[in-house]
Amino acid sequence: MDINLIQETIEDDLANLNSISDLEDVRIKYLGRKGLVAQLTSVIPTLAIQERGVFGKKVNALKNKITTLIQEKEKSLKVQVDSSQTNDLDIGMPGIARGLGTRHPITQIIDEVCAIFTRMGFSVVAGPEIETEYNNFTGLNIPLEHPSRDAFDTFYLKDYTKMLLRSHTSPVQVRVMKARKPPLAIVVPGRVYRPDAVDASHLFMFHQIEGFLVDKFIRFSDLKGILGLFAKNIFDRDIKMRFRPHFFPFTEPSVEVDISCIICKGQGCSVCGRKGWLEILGAGMIHPNVFKQVGYNPNKYTGFAFGMGIERIAMLKYGINDIRLFFENDLRFLRQF
Repeated sequence: MDINLIQETIEDDLANLNSISDLEDVRIKYLGRKGLVAQLTSVIPTLAIQERGVFGKKVNALKNKITTLIQEKEKSLKVQVDSSQTNDLDIGMPGIARGLGTRHPITQIIDEVCAIFTRMGFSVVAGPEIETEYNNFTGLNIPLEHPSRDAFDTFYLKDYTKMLLRSHTSPVQVRVMKARKPPLAIVVPGRVYRPDAVDASHLFMFHQIEGFLVDKFIRFSDLKGILGLFAKNIFDRDIKMRFRPHFFPFTEPSVEVDISCIICKGQGCSVCGRKGWLEILGAGMIHPNVFKQVGYNPNKYTGFAFGMGIERIAMLKYGINDIRLFFENDLRFLRQF
């Protein structure tokens, strides 16, 4: 088998082909496992010892030469293909616009709220959406007879004992306090789940932010100051805030927090039900029983906690009257943010 003849043959074959698929056939013919170069290589063991080295070098040189020729031909063919496609392009046709994505309004509010509390020294912590019954209820001083523990009010997981989809982000409070010692200043954003009928103000999945602070000598006035600063940053510097007595099992005393209506400035309108006030969140001083559950000495530490619905904050901030709009993926709505 003549090496020089093979080199001449490959040059002729490459000169006569016009497609990438034909080039692949030529590559297999010469460089494939059963190609001509492989056949030359198989001859080497049959040669005299003094001839093997010289012949082997010639085979390697031929292989390198063929590889280079094929690569150069491939580049040439690709240039021809690109050129033909360019000639077919009608540059007068309008281009296809690519939409630029933005953050969802719920994500924007979560980031804004977390940023406000981060500037006040809080840390952001996440937690699992599948929780234990202990973390979701017992550790938060919610007794067995409480209505929220009923199967009609919580998504329990059928195949797991005492596991559920968390109904609030407060279980992370239990997790963090068990893992860390005071002082603590934490905010916890995330999705929560409740089997509510879907309407303009309720969904079976929505977002909450839980916040809590624990240290020595924490007072109710600290809670009021923190929430007042938050409300003025998220809504308006000129708003007023009020606390109304309420009941939550995990805080004592407990309050509902209202702000003066951002639409009518407290004068009364359809948004605030003519009352001049809008409810934004619930809060209170952490119950001593919660501290006992996590191993804190309630005689040594005090703290406060608060929780808010992100959709509620977004609806008030942007004047939205239907919570379902956030999740219908209507770009006409989402592009406004």
